[in-house]
Amino acid sequence: MALPPPDPVFVLRGTSAAVHTLHFSCGGPEPDIPLLFSGSENGFIHVWNLKTHRVDTALDGHGRKSVYCVKTMGGKDRLLSQGRDQRICLWDLAEGRTSVTDSVFTEHVGFCRCSLLKVAQGRWLMAMAARSLEEVQILELPSKTSVCTLKPEVGAKLGMPMCLKLWQLNCGSQPVLLAGYEDGSVVLWNVSMGKVLSQLICHQEPVMSLDFDSEKAKGISGSSEKVLSIWSLNEQQNLQVYKTHELVNAGISDITIRPDKKILATAGWDHRIRIFGWKKLKPLAVLDYHTATVHCVSFSDHSNPRERLLAAGSKDQRISVWSIYAET
Repeated sequence: MALPPPDPVFVLRGTSAAVHTLHFSCGGPEPDIPLLFSGSENGFIHVWNLKTHRVDTALDGHGRKSVYCVKTMGGKDRLLSQGRDQRICLWDLAEGRTSVTDSVFTEHVGFCRCSLLKVAQGRWLMAMAARSLEEVQILELPSKTSVCTLKPEVGAKLGMPMCLKLWQLNCGSQPVLLAGYEDGSVVLWNVSMGKVLSQLICHQEPVMSLDFDSEKAKGISGSSEKVLSIWSLNEQQNLQVYKTHELVNAGISDITIRPDKKILATAGWDHRIRIFGWKKLKPLAVLDYHTATVHCVSFSDHSNPRERLLAAGSKDQRISVWSIYAET
């Protein structure tokens, strides 16, 4: 008989608003305090101390407009956040500072989270939805130099970019971008040439979230439908549907594959977090704790597998933190 799903190991409360994004910073060689960053609808970024389960710092840089993307840039002290004020902010949190050091005005009004890729020590590429509806802009950080603008061919009718994932096979190889669009397509872009390598219609509705495993050349996407689409990338750089998985209830806000590529988690409009084995997309658990839409899921980057956590943020203003399949 299958074991009943566990309860959260702890729950973080105190954001006073819906939680739209989560990002862990628990790795690092020094015995640091593991942190969880959360971005909320009221414009605050909370830095949670995972030892005390309390907020260490609350950052306010988006004019009380919803924060829907937070990422660290090579350590706990360099932070990037993106909000509905159409700004992407860079933060310096060293020595207790809470200051925005730079920002990029995106001119984009959607909810498309930017994507970061480290290309060298202290150098990053950032993909973001651009001002023109269908375009994606690639910048280099921290210089903010424009690398290219990815424009679909005339008449392609992809609609707005909804989700982005920059990646490269290995350090030094050409960066590539996977973008999910409003028309249900996933498109693979060659960033340096600014051209489409492959396009695949994965959904009938806008692609809400995607993640990609570059080792297995396999990705997964979700939309407002009842279907998860799993697709692969062949050696000719062509995307093809690998399989689909029918869900019980419609609507996926977020998908993330754990760094060890063993399991993945989805955030559901039906208030549930679902865990699947990544190899065969076998359903492993349904985590039923939240009382409203789950907006985001994130796996921790603990170096010790036994300490691994999964966090989920919801419209119900709570963050649930789970320890599941930590030792596989």
